[in-house]
Amino acid sequence: MERPLVAVVGAGQGIGRSVARAFADHGFRAALVCKPDADEAAFLDAMGDGGVVLRGDVGDPAALDACLDEIAARVGFPDVLVYNASLGAPGGPSTLDIADLERHFRVNVTAALRCAQWALPAMRGRGRGTLLFTGGGLALDPKGGEASLSIGKAGLRSLALCLAQEVEPEGLHVATVTVCGFVQPGSLFDADHVAAQFWALYTQPRDRWEREVILRPSA
Repeated sequence: MERPLVAVVGAGQGIGRSVARAFADHGFRAALVCKPDADEAAFLDAMGDGGVVLRGDVGDPAALDACLDEIAARVGFPDVLVYNASLGAPGGPSTLDIADLERHFRVNVTAALRCAQWALPAMRGRGRGTLLFTGGGLALDPKGGEASLSIGKAGLRSLALCLAQEVEPEGLHVATVTVCGFVQPGSLFDADHVAAQFWALYTQPRDRWEREVILRPSA
């Protein structure tokens, strides 16, 4: 029997790599899409046997589609999709360049939707599947000086929650891990600890499915 596949789109050296490794440690193959300038060799331990690492700009629709098509051709469609890419730049709404906002939104939201729509037909055909998204605290507490990323993370959270409402009756689990802080080793936001939340969501029984896990320091 072929081992299950997790696809991690937007894999960096933090959460994305740790998520792929967490699933690989449980017997998954991993297909990772990382930045165009990434060192593919740095992800080899996160692939699992039979995995693949690709480089591509997820904000470029043609480049993203090429990566998704290559994943499907080489290792098939995923049992679990994890979308981890994000992009933003400091600045308030009154000075936000519209072209920059649109470019950031493509990475933060539009590409996430494209990935979900790519993975869904195979998941629906199987009657099972999991789609997970890396959210951010700006979705819950937007910052005026981080307007673009605040808008993007709010959009991603809404996408995840709306998608969950749509496909849960079909036996598909959708959730977001909302990380309210910066990745820091040894902390609540340690990449491996965050990755454990993704694995926990994947392993939840259907009658206990959560749509969001929020990681933030205790008050």
